[in-house]
Amino acid sequence: MNLKKKLKNTVLSLITTACCLVSIYSFGQFIEVKKDFPRQEKNLRKWDAPVVADLDQDGYLDLLINDHGYGIQVCWNNKGKFAKPHDIIMGDLHGLSAGDFDQDGNIEVIMSRGGGSGSNARNSKMYRVTKGREFIGLPDFSTPLALMRGRTVQFIDMNNDGHLDLLNFAFPGKEKKGASENYVYENDGKGELVLNSTLPASKTNGQKSLVTDFNGDAIFDIVMYGDGNVKLYKGNGDFTFNDVSKKVLPYDIDHVNGIVEIDVDNDGDLDLFFNRGLEFKKGESFFDKQTNVWGFFTKRGQFQFDDLETGDILNIENFQSQWPNNDTYYIGEASYDYEFKGETHSGKNIRLVNSNALGFPDNADYNAKRGYYIGYVGNNKWRLAGYLFAPSTGIVRGVKNYPAENHPKGLNDILLENTGKKFKDATKKFNLYNEAHTVATTVADFDNNGFQDLLVIKRGDLIHENESLVYLNKGTSGFKQLKNHNIISTELGAIGMAVENIDYNKDGRVDVVVGNERGKWHLFKNDLVDAKTNSYLTVEVYDSTKRNVTALGALVTISSCGNKQVRRIGATGAQYSLSFNNFVHFGIANCGEPIKVKVKYTNGYIIEKTVNPGIKKVLIGKKKIKVH
Repeated sequence: MNLKKKLKNTVLSLITTACCLVSIYSFGQFIEVKKDFPRQEKNLRKWDAPVVADLDQDGYLDLLINDHGYGIQVCWNNKGKFAKPHDIIMGDLHGLSAGDFDQDGNIEVIMSRGGGSGSNARNSKMYRVTKGREFIGLPDFSTPLALMRGRTVQFIDMNNDGHLDLLNFAFPGKEKKGASENYVYENDGKGELVLNSTLPASKTNGQKSLVTDFNGDAIFDIVMYGDGNVKLYKGNGDFTFNDVSKKVLPYDIDHVNGIVEIDVDNDGDLDLFFNRGLEFKKGESFFDKQTNVWGFFTKRGQFQFDDLETGDILNIENFQSQWPNNDTYYIGEASYDYEFKGETHSGKNIRLVNSNALGFPDNADYNAKRGYYIGYVGNNKWRLAGYLFAPSTGIVRGVKNYPAENHPKGLNDILLENTGKKFKDATKKFNLYNEAHTVATTVADFDNNGFQDLLVIKRGDLIHENESLVYLNKGTSGFKQLKNHNIISTELGAIGMAVENIDYNKDGRVDVVVGNERGKWHLFKNDLVDAKTNSYLTVEVYDSTKRNVTALGALVTISSCGNKQVRRIGATGAQYSLSFNNFVHFGIANCGEPIKVKVKYTNGYIIEKTVNPGIKKVLIGKKKIKVH
């Protein structure tokens, strides 16, 4: 064989190998799909996980996303491709919840509005979503929902009558002098939500809530967390709750950022998985000697970082701080105002040349003239100092060196196994021990093997890409961490925050949406080999035909091949919100046996069906006809 032919064959072999590697890379992982999710390209602050619901009832799940302090947007799902985000309401908004609370056949969405750090207390805002994709603002009730610094809103049926009631929690206001603002509203069945009771008062940021049923009595319980130790409140079915934390938990649990319910071993009991980690400290910074990237975090009060050696030019990227310091930058010894052209809410990039920023003010009164002070101080170094009201972050590229800083080690996540009367720590038993700072989790059967998996979001460190943790549930052998899954957020200066699962294209493989504080939203399509090989069943649950009972909160159980699985409609890892995903996904072992499906509504009404093997979808309840 001549040299030319050998070379040709070698090239062809290399191309074939490369194609195979690309195939393995592309089809054995999650793939970020921007074409199906035309997101906002700005780096923005976020609030909580996206809310998933079929808002227009066309058979495809839509998304509600919250860019904190900017506004709420809807991403309409057009048969597996999301439309560009559409603004619903602008301003400072927090928790979201969706459900047909007045049983008019349309989905209502309630939005918790912030209170301007106490200066502008407001009540939650509600919209009716028509099947023609209109958001219609609803008037206040006869007695309006309470004015507050809004945080948590969640539609749940608290008295098992099939109607949706409301949890509406606030960040405690000083003017309340310790009185509880954790309000419990009852649905009167006539289109009104009426204040019934309160839960014990929270301290500071302690309104994060998980709705679950940890004792299996078919009455909703509430797990509250966010400041101090986790609290477990047992529901009594009459809008009252008892604190059973000491009786049920094996020990005190603090520094919790997120909680999900998951039946890890398919025994029918709902176990709990806790995300734990520390927030950034005031003045904390990170530096990578290999990439020369430096990142910082600071918040309320005066600050000054060590001088940064970057040369004649200072490049700051994704520089973020909200009102009132979002556009107050004083440059050089003269402290002249740096003027941004355009909006200043999103992450900003600043490029300063030393000749335009010479010197630094002597004895600057940061408290009198608050904001950022930036100046070139000689010897290729720049100084960044000031006095801020709001948390601030950013990264600087090209930093030559920076003093090493000791950062707190991550806290271990915790899995509590439900034994029926009490929880026990089963973290190591199920191979879920880690020491990362984690912030959120979502639960889904990503590989369709019949056991629920975990996708965990890490806080990150501002200066590196943030790779999630994926744990695949292998049944009796516990969880196995999936490597090279490709669920990675690439933007720097962002903080991991939120995640939710959704089969957006109805291909039977559960996908995920990830949101980063001070970053972007990402949609990752599930292309795992096992997820395509194994079978699945989607149970679409609608309001029951008997007494028109809401589907939200219904418990869905399937049994096949000796495996029993349980999922709840509305189950989420969101901190302040609640989704209404009525398309319940189950992985199915290929054993050829019929599948028994059982749906228990919140009022106790049960519908059961048996479906043949190979069936991919089953409808339960009354499906409403879409009308445009």
